[in-house]
Amino acid sequence: MITRRKFLQAGAVSALSLPLLSLIDSPAAAAGTHTGSHSLLFDAADVPRIKRTLAHPRFSPLWKTFSEADLQADKKFLTEDLRLNNHVLHLNNARMILERTSFAYAVAGDPLQLEVAKLAITKLLEYKKWDYFQEGGKQTIGLQRASEMSVAMSFACDWLKDSIEPAMLAEIERQIGEKGAPACYLTLYGLKYPDRVRGWGIDPESDYTFRFDLSRWPLILNSTNLKVIPIAGLGIAACHLRGRHPLAEQWLDMALQSAKSFAPMFHTDGSYDEGVGYWGYTALYLTLFLEVLYRKTGIDERSLINYPGGVRYALQMTMPTDHEPADAVNFSDAHGIGDISVAAWAAKKLRDPIAQYVALNVSEPKHYSGLVWFDAAVKPKQPGNDLLDVRFGTGIIVSRSGWDKDSSVLAFRSGPPANHEHADRNSIIFAAHGQRLLHDPFNAAYSHTQPRWLLRTTEAHTALLIDGKGHQYHDGKEGTNASWAFARILAYNASPGRVTLSSDATDAYQLVIPDVKKVFRSVLFLKPDVFLVLDTVEMSAGKAAVQARFQVFNDDKNGKVRTEGNEFYIDRPGVSLNGRVFSSHDCVVRAGTLALAEDLGIYPYAELESSSATAHDILTVCTAQKGEPLHGRISARREGTVWRVEGKHNAKEINVSIETAGDIPIFTVA
Repeated sequence: MITRRKFLQAGAVSALSLPLLSLIDSPAAAAGTHTGSHSLLFDAADVPRIKRTLAHPRFSPLWKTFSEADLQADKKFLTEDLRLNNHVLHLNNARMILERTSFAYAVAGDPLQLEVAKLAITKLLEYKKWDYFQEGGKQTIGLQRASEMSVAMSFACDWLKDSIEPAMLAEIERQIGEKGAPACYLTLYGLKYPDRVRGWGIDPESDYTFRFDLSRWPLILNSTNLKVIPIAGLGIAACHLRGRHPLAEQWLDMALQSAKSFAPMFHTDGSYDEGVGYWGYTALYLTLFLEVLYRKTGIDERSLINYPGGVRYALQMTMPTDHEPADAVNFSDAHGIGDISVAAWAAKKLRDPIAQYVALNVSEPKHYSGLVWFDAAVKPKQPGNDLLDVRFGTGIIVSRSGWDKDSSVLAFRSGPPANHEHADRNSIIFAAHGQRLLHDPFNAAYSHTQPRWLLRTTEAHTALLIDGKGHQYHDGKEGTNASWAFARILAYNASPGRVTLSSDATDAYQLVIPDVKKVFRSVLFLKPDVFLVLDTVEMSAGKAAVQARFQVFNDDKNGKVRTEGNEFYIDRPGVSLNGRVFSSHDCVVRAGTLALAEDLGIYPYAELESSSATAHDILTVCTAQKGEPLHGRISARREGTVWRVEGKHNAKEINVSIETAGDIPIFTVA
């Protein structure tokens, strides 16, 4: 491996002044017959199939955003509004314009698209740097923007090479070799050798307003999506510049090494710690690199992660509602499923009918690669009952009664910390009849200086507080990185019509309240509309009060909460949730809202508080109901170490006993 000093020196050499390099002894050249025989992402022979996809009802709306984009508005932005020190928004917007117009021209040949693509290239080439992060106050590192730029510029060269001037093409490739790939390489080098990093920071010339402590980012980011983006940027740029830049093989080796080292961040079942929204983004960029690598070199690493499992993970995390058809189980910063282009790729490559179902039915295609990869010849298969209940490697459990919008979905957050997480251990999300009934808030702030940072904390989740305190979470000064809070699934059983689980979050709370001895949450879900939540809290010394919160979805201002004695009701349009509370101690049930200014949103919740004691058993019996019919009357009583729960809801007889004498509660359903 070349030294760091030599790398930095060589990175400044113009690729245009170099002769075609010999590829003898390179691992890429030795890999097979694909070397140089394909374009980066698709060939001319693929265009007829792609054009058929453009007319497909599933994909035509995406193509419409390309073919009917307001090109005059694009021109105005590029010529009048673009600021060359704004990377977060302006460079990103210009880059997306380039991708959209260059792809549209490559597929449909519209000269107006070519005109705007060339204008976007001209303006992007004017940027002094392609990212707003630095190492040692000097070298640019490509955490995101330089990586995305390397991908966009490489594809633009490939798609427009016969339609733009040789001088412009040469300048693009020169800048990829100077502003793009070296920044990506330096990022991956720092992630591989964090002890050699001289300090990462935000470029003072950038107008980015937020500041974070980046001193530990070479350690933190090694297991986040911000490693995959430079992998893709470096790898695709290297594939494009092979034979025309002295460091292309070095870059390709680093990209491939880094991809292999990152792959375990996807669990063996295909799930992903940062949440399902980040799964789509992360898997997409990894797949773009692996596909380009194979097409250009013959190196086939396209089984590096579990693609069938990942596609099913996206499917099983869906939670469509009336409010948002693409809604998802949004633990962490995930808002929705995100782009599902990878499902089209998996269906095409693996002939996977479930992947094709996901490509055609889940969320929506948002990236041009979905138009490239979709193959209508693969027949979809609707998911069956075998996928209704799942315990992911992430520690998340999802159980549903079916796959349509009116089905119920109960999701439970256990497991380890992760980047983009919230302080949400043992929290619950629940939807039924097309409505979110127990909510995990959207759009939490990414900066700890903003009030909506509160939405990341335990008090904003359907979870427990002890003496008003949530479990451990960081202060946000380093960004949205992982905390130290662990929860562990102690028991899980799924059978037709029901799921039981128990999770231990003791460690997470002990980091804040050392006298905590035990924090367990156990759940029985009787599909489709009854579930029991048993919270067990014990103190090793002293007494504490326990509060359990149940959060209401109110983004559309249609969520309400009311209380009656030991009960609470969460009302959504046409649907309600009733919770009946039973406790080993005096318990108060009340309604409240999070302490945020109204212009930032109103976040109501129901809260039950068990009075101060050394040990608590709190049982909440929840029922969901559509329309006007009354909720069933389900009662509970404590007999020694056993809770007995009896009643009826929507013609379903409920007869459950919960034995609490052992370490883990045991549910028995008669």
